[in-house]
Amino acid sequence: MKMTSMERTVAALNHEEPDRVPLFLLLTMHGAKELGIPLKTYYSDARYVIEGQKRLHRKYGGDCLYSFLYAAIEPESWGADVIFIDDGPPNCGPPIIKCPEDIDTVEPPDIADSVALQRILSITEGLVKYSNGEVPVIGVVLSPFSAPVMQMGFEAYLDTIFEDPTLFWKLMEKNKKFCITWAKAQKEKGADAITYFDPLSSVTCIPPDISRETGFKIARDVIKEIDGPVAVHLASGLGLPIAEDIISTGAAAVGVSTFEDLAEYKKICKGRLTLIGNLNGIEMVHWDANKVEAEVKEAIFKAGEGGGFILSDNHGEIPWQVPDDVLLSIKHSTEKWGRYPLRMEIL
Repeated sequence: MKMTSMERTVAALNHEEPDRVPLFLLLTMHGAKELGIPLKTYYSDARYVIEGQKRLHRKYGGDCLYSFLYAAIEPESWGADVIFIDDGPPNCGPPIIKCPEDIDTVEPPDIADSVALQRILSITEGLVKYSNGEVPVIGVVLSPFSAPVMQMGFEAYLDTIFEDPTLFWKLMEKNKKFCITWAKAQKEKGADAITYFDPLSSVTCIPPDISRETGFKIARDVIKEIDGPVAVHLASGLGLPIAEDIISTGAAAVGVSTFEDLAEYKKICKGRLTLIGNLNGIEMVHWDANKVEAEVKEAIFKAGEGGGFILSDNHGEIPWQVPDDVLLSIKHSTEKWGRYPLRMEIL
């Protein structure tokens, strides 16, 4: 029996086999291509993004709608500048926290007063209306632990973590307050799940013994306050060595790096954590239909059996340069090889 995208996703999160593997095409920029407008213009108006997401959904048939615009939008709401480019996600301008002592005076924004955040809430409302309960609408927050990379700059923030724990924890309390409030605001507008981007907690960025005393303690505090499923996403960072720590946060799912073995991850997380991933978004730019099919088949073979798997890219954002024919090939290959019961004998 054919399921809706919502039913399919809920089954995967419950570690059950749906009608087929859910496909999350996390497209933040391709909507501008569909409308034929520059990215900066596209991001400027909720109506453009809503229409872009609708067109992408109808075109590629993915199993979610994505209200996320760009990572720098949260620092923007705190007062940072945003640097737009023509063919990729915007970058954050100079840090708003110029020196560690500024932590004493910086305050989280009022969401009601933030034009940028209100735009995302409008997008969320529009996508929820379009979904009509049949397609999950995914919201996004930056983790309190990772956000200061843009708030302060990487080097200054790392110095604060290791050299001034008092100021570090003061900033964490402010960021936690904002993160929880922002997640709840998106949920109130109808978002079905929240992605908690936390690349700094990954093994790629920081030693596990440090993240266990910082990032994962913070994640547990935040995630327990969010009503509904949360996916921890390390944005291409390595998470397999800290899988148990990710599970301890109470998250329902985790984004898996393309540099990690889905089969090994599945062994550890089976029945406890749904895997999301792990197609290589960078290499995807150069794939042809045969390569797409091979990559999709391999991911499904490694992680699809028994449910608990959502096929997606490994970073949480598919690059602007990935062409339409690749995205369509991912759709067709998922429909061909992702149907349950899986055709394991020919994968």
